[in-house]
Amino acid sequence: MTYRRSNWKSLSGVFAMMFRPGWALHIAAMICCLFLLAPARAATADGYVWRNVKVGGGGYIPAIIFSPIERGLAYLRTDMGGIYRWDASAQDGNPEPNYRGIESIAPDPVNANVVYAAVGTYRRGPSAILRSTDRGDTWQTVPVPFRMGGNEEGRGLGERLAVDPNLTSVLYFGSRYDGLERSTDAGSTWTKVDSFPVAGLPVPPNSERPDAGLSFVIFDPSSGVKGSATKTMFVGVADPGSHHLFRSDDGGQTWIAVAGEPDSKLLPAQAGLDRNGILYITYSNSMGPYGISAGAVFKLDTKNGQWTDITPDKSSEGGYMGLSLDRQLPDTLVVASIDRESTGDIIWRTTDGGAHWRDIRALSQRNVSSVPFLLWGQKEASFGWWITGLAIDPFDSGHVGYTTGATVYGTNELLNAEKNETVLWKPWVEGVEQTAVLTLASPFKGAPLISGFGDIGGFVHFDLTKSYPMSENPLFINTNNIDVAVRSPNVIVRSGTHAPHATVRTATLGYSTDYGHTWKPLYAPLPVGYTALAPEKIPYNFSDPYTDAWIVTSADGKTFAVSTPEPVLTHDRGKKWIRIKGLQKSGDPVPDGADSRLFYAVDFDKGIIEVSRDGGARFKPQATKGLPGDIKDDQPRWREQPWPLLATPNKKGELWFISQRRLFHSVNGGRSFAQVKGGVSIYTMDFGKAAPGKRNMTLFAIGTRGGVAAIWRSTDSGASWDRVNDAQHEYSRVWRCIAADKNVFGRVYVGTDGRGIVYGEPRK
Repeated sequence: MTYRRSNWKSLSGVFAMMFRPGWALHIAAMICCLFLLAPARAATADGYVWRNVKVGGGGYIPAIIFSPIERGLAYLRTDMGGIYRWDASAQDGNPEPNYRGIESIAPDPVNANVVYAAVGTYRRGPSAILRSTDRGDTWQTVPVPFRMGGNEEGRGLGERLAVDPNLTSVLYFGSRYDGLERSTDAGSTWTKVDSFPVAGLPVPPNSERPDAGLSFVIFDPSSGVKGSATKTMFVGVADPGSHHLFRSDDGGQTWIAVAGEPDSKLLPAQAGLDRNGILYITYSNSMGPYGISAGAVFKLDTKNGQWTDITPDKSSEGGYMGLSLDRQLPDTLVVASIDRESTGDIIWRTTDGGAHWRDIRALSQRNVSSVPFLLWGQKEASFGWWITGLAIDPFDSGHVGYTTGATVYGTNELLNAEKNETVLWKPWVEGVEQTAVLTLASPFKGAPLISGFGDIGGFVHFDLTKSYPMSENPLFINTNNIDVAVRSPNVIVRSGTHAPHATVRTATLGYSTDYGHTWKPLYAPLPVGYTALAPEKIPYNFSDPYTDAWIVTSADGKTFAVSTPEPVLTHDRGKKWIRIKGLQKSGDPVPDGADSRLFYAVDFDKGIIEVSRDGGARFKPQATKGLPGDIKDDQPRWREQPWPLLATPNKKGELWFISQRRLFHSVNGGRSFAQVKGGVSIYTMDFGKAAPGKRNMTLFAIGTRGGVAAIWRSTDSGASWDRVNDAQHEYSRVWRCIAADKNVFGRVYVGTDGRGIVYGEPRK
């Protein structure tokens, strides 16, 4: 197997429920939820084809797991994007949002077709154990009462779920809050192992950093025979306490703390047992993936109980987490540091059981031409951070992959290190789209799509099948909003959150006059009484009304309006700014879709539409009929919420207002609205090319009907709606934003929380 061929494929696919007797209340709640979210048949006659807009990776992936028995079979577990399998095919039909965070994956050590997963993104949501007999194409789902946290702190710890290699119907799961759990029927039912010394801790109601619970479960295959349960097992505990490693020699019936453990302040993160009975463990003083300041690597001879400190660098900051044993070469393994902020993280390799180590990063080069956003505006891509996923191919000592906070790297050249030769890494992410999308726009001309992401800024997608560098000058961490001039689509504006590694004066606004090929920074004036932070002191993901100000452009692209605490506009690209008069603090301006002199805003307190007829310089209230009596609750309270007032592109005076999931329509510049009773409760929507023979633009919406959350299309101005996604394209129903193509009828782009940008178009 080489990482250069084929694709990773999402396995968040078909789910079937399995029920355990005695869980009446828990299951009843789950059934109720699932029936409310039951998939509905796509209503469009022609059907839709769904694909991902290519970005390539994009988010933190805690682990890579190779099958121990079949060459070329591997899995990724993500913290918010589900499961991926290397070189396989599947759809994304998972309707449960909390199942997209993967706590652990366990390939069966005897049957390569069988794989298990523990799923649950956050402790407050439902959790389950999944079982597949076809490598993840379909899943059986067992809801379980013990909480999980696939996107909580400690998600980079070792695999908590393990299959007994001698009796594969037996599984153990080391939970975060409920101690050790066991199944003796291939995952169909689960019971708590009461004899395990750590019973678990209550689920903390509001804690930001709860304890991580049990960090790994390791079987010693040599202690058993085929057909009988393995006798010797090891379980790591990452909760504070005096003991962190426990052993059983009677198949989990009794347990003892392993004597001679390292400093009790160090928490065991990951572990691997070699064929000679040596247990290797990485340690950190915090569960991670951030906030770690110390750590170590130890090995334990499980036959005589002798511990040996084999830490590669005892003098440095940070800890250790990623670990993988070479199953072809004895005494050979790799480990990775974590949170070495001053120097960056390192992967070390040893061929003598940790007596000597070689720094792999020092020999490494990275070619990110296939995923250029990894440059982050720099000349060279970073080696990476949060390296918790580290895996040597059990069938190929030269092939290894590791995960970072933004991608997965792979190489076939690890053995070059033995000759002090270069080890070349490339992104190993073909098919992986693990990102959170915040905003989208599709203009009438230029690139079909412009995007804004969390953590990786955003892109101008001139080709939907190609990965692009992040939009720069300015470079954002988050892109919060995008607006395109309707009549001059070469003009684009965007706002975002500053990138901490930017080397120029921080700007949170930018504009382009060449369809997004190049950008220029824009600086709005500081509001009276506002003190700006120095760029180096602005914290990650900083948020306030000035740095997160909404920006829009007039239809002709000549006016930019910015909703700072004292709203301003410019007619000359920021050389001169004018204070906007009459605009209420609660109202962001919305440009008319055709007339560059017209802007609209909402006075949420008075329940009316304000209008500017002089290019946004002055707003005046106007009598408004037809809106609900109280629209205060419609005002967005967070920068990532969609704005409820929209203007139809290329049509003067046509407005739409979404109030409590109800849609209202105005054709006279907001003087009066009429409710559109099309039967869909709408969260947000956008405008696409009109259907053949139709004059009005096609509407696309994220919304619900009959309890079904879906993507909807209307070709009759909202009077009726058809569902355009189906049960095989649910994407966990965590849709954030939507944009419709202005030039291709029926094409719609949807931003997800964890599965990147997906787009659908009618089947040809």
